[in-house]
Amino acid sequence: MQNKKLLVDYIGVLEVSPQQINESMAQNAGRLIIQGILQRGSTQNDNAVNQNGRQYPMDILKRECDKYKQVFVAERRALGELDHPDSSVVNLQNVSHNILDLWYEGNDVMGKLEILGTPAGNIAKELIKANIRLGISSRGLGSVKQIGEGKVEVQDDFEIVGWDLVSNPSTQGAFVSPLNEGTKPGKSDPYKKINTLISDILSVM
Repeated sequence: MQNKKLLVDYIGVLEVSPQQINESMAQNAGRLIIQGILQRGSTQNDNAVNQNGRQYPMDILKRECDKYKQVFVAERRALGELDHPDSSVVNLQNVSHNILDLWYEGNDVMGKLEILGTPAGNIAKELIKANIRLGISSRGLGSVKQIGEGKVEVQDDFEIVGWDLVSNPSTQGAFVSPLNEGTKPGKSDPYKKINTLISDILSVM
Protein backbone atom coordinates (compact mmCIF):
# COMPACT_ATOMS: atom_id res chain seq x y z
CA MET A 1 0.00 0.00 0.00
CA GLN A 2 1.30 3.44 -0.89
CA ASN A 3 1.96 6.03 1.79
CA LYS A 4 -0.35 9.02 2.02
CA LYS A 5 1.02 12.31 0.79
CA LEU A 6 -0.24 15.88 0.74
CA LEU A 7 -2.37 16.53 -2.34
CA VAL A 8 -2.78 20.18 -3.30
CA ASP A 9 -4.96 21.04 -6.28
CA TYR A 10 -6.18 24.31 -7.72
CA ILE A 11 -9.75 23.41 -8.61
CA GLY A 12 -12.91 25.44 -8.51
CA VAL A 13 -14.49 28.73 -9.50
CA LEU A 14 -15.97 31.10 -6.94
CA GLU A 15 -18.35 33.59 -8.55
CA VAL A 16 -18.61 36.89 -6.67
CA SER A 17 -21.23 39.36 -7.84
CA PRO A 18 -21.56 43.02 -6.82
CA GLN A 19 -24.76 42.03 -4.99
CA GLN A 20 -22.87 39.45 -2.91
CA ILE A 21 -20.20 41.97 -1.95
CA ASN A 22 -22.44 44.95 -1.20
CA GLU A 23 -25.56 43.27 0.20
CA SER A 24 -23.69 40.65 2.21
CA MET A 25 -21.53 43.21 3.98
CA ALA A 26 -24.44 45.62 4.50
CA GLN A 27 -26.88 43.04 5.84
CA ASN A 28 -24.43 40.92 7.86
CA ALA A 29 -22.52 43.46 9.92
CA GLY A 30 -19.65 43.65 7.46
CA ARG A 31 -19.45 39.91 6.77
CA LEU A 32 -18.50 38.97 3.21
CA ILE A 33 -19.96 35.65 2.04
CA ILE A 34 -19.10 34.14 -1.35
CA GLN A 35 -19.95 30.85 -3.01
CA GLY A 36 -19.03 28.72 -6.00
CA ILE A 37 -17.30 25.55 -7.17
CA LEU A 38 -14.72 24.19 -4.73
CA GLN A 39 -13.78 20.94 -6.45
CA ARG A 40 -14.77 18.60 -9.28
CA GLY A 41 -15.12 14.81 -9.17
CA SER A 42 -14.85 12.25 -11.95
CA THR A 43 -17.17 9.44 -13.02
CA GLN A 44 -17.16 6.84 -15.80
CA ASN A 45 -19.07 9.29 -17.99
CA ASP A 46 -17.00 12.32 -17.05
CA ASN A 47 -13.31 11.62 -16.46
CA ALA A 48 -12.44 15.09 -15.22
CA VAL A 49 -8.70 15.59 -14.80
CA ASN A 50 -7.25 18.64 -13.11
CA GLN A 51 -4.15 20.59 -14.15
CA ASN A 52 -1.98 18.32 -12.01
CA GLY A 53 -3.21 15.28 -13.92
CA ARG A 54 -5.28 13.97 -10.98
CA GLN A 55 -8.72 12.41 -11.04
CA TYR A 56 -10.92 12.42 -7.95
CA PRO A 57 -13.53 9.62 -8.18
CA MET A 58 -16.86 11.21 -7.28
CA ASP A 59 -17.84 8.47 -4.83
CA ILE A 60 -14.65 9.00 -2.81
CA LEU A 61 -14.85 12.79 -3.04
CA LYS A 62 -18.51 12.84 -1.97
CA ARG A 63 -17.84 10.48 0.94
CA GLU A 64 -15.12 12.75 2.29
CA CYS A 65 -17.06 15.96 1.64
CA ASP A 66 -20.05 14.52 3.52
CA LYS A 67 -17.79 13.66 6.47
CA TYR A 68 -16.19 17.11 6.35
CA LYS A 69 -19.62 18.76 6.35
CA GLN A 70 -20.97 16.62 9.21
CA VAL A 71 -17.99 17.42 11.44
CA PHE A 72 -16.08 20.56 10.48
CA VAL A 73 -18.85 22.58 8.81
CA ALA A 74 -21.41 21.61 11.46
CA GLU A 75 -19.03 22.59 14.27
CA ARG A 76 -18.04 25.85 12.55
CA ARG A 77 -14.39 24.96 12.19
CA ALA A 78 -14.14 24.35 8.44
CA LEU A 79 -11.27 26.80 8.23
CA GLY A 80 -9.03 27.67 5.31
CA GLU A 81 -5.93 29.80 4.83
CA LEU A 82 -4.84 32.64 2.60
CA ASP A 83 -2.28 30.91 0.36
CA HIS A 84 -1.92 27.17 0.77
CA PRO A 85 0.95 25.86 2.92
CA ASP A 86 2.83 22.61 2.40
CA SER A 87 1.18 21.19 5.50
CA SER A 88 -1.74 18.97 6.40
CA VAL A 89 -2.51 21.17 9.42
CA VAL A 90 -4.51 24.41 9.23
CA ASN A 91 -2.46 27.21 10.77
CA LEU A 92 -4.82 29.37 12.84
CA GLN A 93 -2.52 32.40 12.45
CA ASN A 94 -3.17 32.39 8.70
CA VAL A 95 -6.91 31.54 8.65
CA SER A 96 -8.88 33.73 6.24
CA HIS A 97 -12.28 32.06 5.91
CA ASN A 98 -14.73 29.48 7.20
CA ILE A 99 -16.88 27.23 5.02
CA LEU A 100 -20.55 27.57 5.96
CA ASP A 101 -22.04 24.93 3.67
CA LEU A 102 -21.21 22.24 1.09
CA TRP A 103 -23.48 20.74 -1.56
CA TYR A 104 -23.34 19.13 -5.01
CA GLU A 105 -24.30 20.16 -8.52
CA GLY A 106 -23.57 17.19 -10.74
CA ASN A 107 -19.90 16.34 -10.21
CA ASP A 108 -19.11 19.76 -8.80
CA VAL A 109 -18.61 20.28 -5.07
CA MET A 110 -20.13 23.66 -4.25
CA GLY A 111 -19.35 25.72 -1.19
CA LYS A 112 -20.37 28.88 0.68
CA LEU A 113 -17.50 30.72 2.40
CA GLU A 114 -17.47 33.47 4.99
CA ILE A 115 -14.44 35.76 4.83
CA LEU A 116 -13.40 36.26 8.45
CA GLY A 117 -12.21 39.40 10.25
CA THR A 118 -8.76 37.92 10.88
CA PRO A 119 -5.60 39.60 9.54
CA ALA A 120 -5.50 37.14 6.61
CA GLY A 121 -9.27 37.45 6.13
CA ASN A 122 -9.07 41.24 6.03
CA ILE A 123 -6.36 41.02 3.38
CA ALA A 124 -8.53 38.65 1.32
CA LYS A 125 -11.57 40.92 1.76
CA GLU A 126 -9.72 44.03 0.63
CA LEU A 127 -8.22 42.21 -2.36
CA ILE A 128 -11.67 41.00 -3.43
CA LYS A 129 -13.18 44.46 -2.99
CA ALA A 130 -10.32 45.89 -5.07
CA ASN A 131 -11.19 43.47 -7.92
CA ILE A 132 -8.07 41.35 -7.39
CA ARG A 133 -8.88 37.82 -8.55
CA LEU A 134 -8.28 35.09 -6.00
CA GLY A 135 -8.43 31.36 -6.68
CA ILE A 136 -9.41 28.34 -4.62
CA SER A 137 -7.08 25.47 -3.77
CA SER A 138 -7.98 22.12 -2.19
CA ARG A 139 -5.79 20.35 0.36
CA GLY A 140 -6.03 16.66 1.18
CA LEU A 141 -4.11 13.56 2.18
CA GLY A 142 -4.03 10.33 0.22
CA SER A 143 -2.26 8.07 -2.21
CA VAL A 144 -2.58 7.99 -5.99
CA LYS A 145 -2.46 5.31 -8.69
CA GLN A 146 -1.06 5.78 -12.18
CA ILE A 147 -3.88 5.36 -14.74
CA GLY A 148 -2.22 6.66 -17.89
CA GLU A 149 0.51 8.89 -19.22
CA GLY A 150 0.58 11.97 -17.02
CA LYS A 151 -2.59 10.90 -15.18
CA VAL A 152 -3.16 9.54 -11.68
CA GLU A 153 -6.27 8.60 -9.74
CA VAL A 154 -6.78 9.45 -6.07
CA GLN A 155 -7.29 6.29 -4.03
CA ASP A 156 -9.77 5.23 -1.34
CA ASP A 157 -7.56 6.45 1.54
CA PHE A 158 -8.10 10.08 0.52
CA GLU A 159 -9.22 12.56 3.19
CA ILE A 160 -9.93 16.28 2.93
CA VAL A 161 -7.97 18.85 4.93
CA GLY A 162 -9.76 21.91 3.53
CA TRP A 163 -9.77 24.61 0.88
CA ASP A 164 -7.53 27.69 0.74
CA LEU A 165 -7.64 31.03 -1.08
CA VAL A 166 -4.68 31.47 -3.42
CA SER A 167 -3.23 34.05 -5.80
CA ASN A 168 -1.89 31.82 -8.55
CA PRO A 169 -4.21 28.94 -9.47
CA SER A 170 -3.11 26.62 -12.27
CA THR A 171 -6.64 25.89 -13.49
CA GLN A 172 -7.80 28.35 -16.14
CA GLY A 173 -10.63 30.48 -14.78
CA ALA A 174 -10.28 29.27 -11.18
CA PHE A 175 -10.55 32.72 -9.65
CA VAL A 176 -12.73 34.70 -7.30
CA SER A 177 -13.70 37.56 -9.58
CA PRO A 178 -16.26 40.35 -9.01
CA LEU A 179 -18.41 41.03 -12.05
CA ASN A 180 -18.09 44.81 -11.84
CA GLU A 181 -14.42 45.24 -12.61
CA GLY A 182 -13.78 48.85 -13.54
CA THR A 183 -10.26 48.62 -14.94
CA LYS A 184 -9.05 47.04 -18.12
CA PRO A 185 -6.45 44.26 -17.92
CA GLY A 186 -2.91 45.32 -18.66
CA LYS A 187 -3.30 48.91 -17.43
CA SER A 188 -1.34 48.40 -14.20
CA ASP A 189 0.95 45.94 -12.46
CA PRO A 190 -1.36 43.66 -10.36
CA TYR A 191 1.52 42.52 -8.12
CA LYS A 192 2.38 46.12 -7.24
CA LYS A 193 -1.29 46.72 -6.40
CA ILE A 194 -1.44 43.61 -4.21
CA ASN A 195 1.74 44.53 -2.32
CA THR A 196 0.48 48.08 -1.74
CA LEU A 197 -2.87 46.85 -0.42
CA ILE A 198 -1.23 44.33 1.92
CA SER A 199 1.17 46.97 3.26
CA ASP A 200 -1.71 49.39 3.88
CA ILE A 201 -3.75 46.74 5.70
CA LEU A 202 -0.87 45.56 7.89
CA SER A 203 0.11 49.12 8.81
CA VAL A 204 -3.18 49.68 10.66
CA MET A 205 -3.27 46.33 12.52
